Amino acid sequence: MLYWDEKHETMPREELQTLQLHRLQKTVEKVYHSVPFYYDAFKEKGLEPGDIKSLDDLKHLPFTTKQDLRNQYPYGLFSVPIEDIIRLHASSGTTGKPTVVGYTENDINIWANLIARCLVIGGGNKKSVVQNAYGYGLFTGGLGIHHGVECLGAAVVPVSGGNTQRQLMLMQDFNSNILTSTPSYALHIADEGRESGIDFESLPLSTGIFGAEPWSENMRKQLEDKLNITALDIYGLSEVMGPGVAMECPAKQGSHIFEDHFIAEVIDPDTEEPLPNGQQGELVITAVTKEALPILRYRTRDITVLDEKKCSCGRTHTRMKRVTGRTDDMLIIRGVNVFPSQVESVLLEFGETEPHYLIEVYRKGELDTMEIKVELSQNMFSDTVRNLEELEHRIRSRILSILNVSARIKFVESKSLPRSAGKAQRVIDYRKL
Repeated sequence: MLYWDEKHETMPREELQTLQLHRLQKTVEKVYHSVPFYYDAFKEKGLEPGDIKSLDDLKHLPFTTKQDLRNQYPYGLFSVPIEDIIRLHASSGTTGKPTVVGYTENDINIWANLIARCLVIGGGNKKSVVQNAYGYGLFTGGLGIHHGVECLGAAVVPVSGGNTQRQLMLMQDFNSNILTSTPSYALHIADEGRESGIDFESLPLSTGIFGAEPWSENMRKQLEDKLNITALDIYGLSEVMGPGVAMECPAKQGSHIFEDHFIAEVIDPDTEEPLPNGQQGELVITAVTKEALPILRYRTRDITVLDEKKCSCGRTHTRMKRVTGRTDDMLIIRGVNVFPSQVESVLLEFGETEPHYLIEVYRKGELDTMEIKVELSQNMFSDTVRNLEELEHRIRSRILSILNVSARIKFVESKSLPRSAGKAQRVIDYRKL
């Protein structure tokens, strides 16, 4: 099985764009008449639905932000009455009111089909046993993946996150061949499994589908080497749907955005002007098949590059390159933009450290200071002071070379930094900016 929905996944771009325009026009018409927030935003811009005559007119539509969802809490952006809603999810890990998203029965069916599409891209089929270690509950990851596995007709192991020893037991006893989780938690599973004497090469596990946090090519190599798998990136966000907005194929040349359901743009985050394909900027997504929450030009804050070139897998959908950071978790250290994923990529070049780290930023007087706490490999922690000083110098020099900013490197014992079954906390900023 190469495709879940071959017709739409391999649709010629001209046909795909015709479909996109038709669905965009329907969505614009719907939100204009059913969502006061969008009606007011259109009036402010002097727009009416009939003004959207081509995909190029997308740039005239208003943006939607996470703050807009918070301001309309809980149901202000819904375009259907509550009696048509069969599922509610909400964002986690933010201050203030959460962002609430709703789904009709048709929304859930579309979501499940898109996850099934992702699983097939990752080699899944009806014989697969998918160990789902994403968190269940208000977070969209767990239930989103769950229904997609069932839609595919495969077996889902709804283990959720945490309880790593149980994860390892079930992985062996149930013959799981696909693991879905955050990449940082998958790495924790790998490390704990190796310490328990598990030989991952002897297990059926073959594919990892990882998302919900940025991760680097170096971390991919770590995951593939330690778990003996192919590690693929899945992309999504609650405000747009959840996981399954885009999926990386085995070509590993970017994640295919499912353009029959989502229209993607990249904009300059400062000027808010669209950028041409191939230029890096902030990803903006318009959802054109959702009923409960059809969202226009949602500013994801994720930094990426779009690539329309044909993929060797045969899919025609635009690919987004790996997210390198976010406009809202970007650190500015003495005038230099720093993303945690850049730090991670450097650290993983060194085999003497573990891929677990914490960036702490301080301000002393007028000077910003960045300290990176990084776990040493167990075989290195008992090494000589001279060797550790030499390693610290190499890492510090590499950070300065790549990021153009100096940092203090502090080695800590293996497993001493917090672990999470969800998104890993990578930054603590103590500055009062």
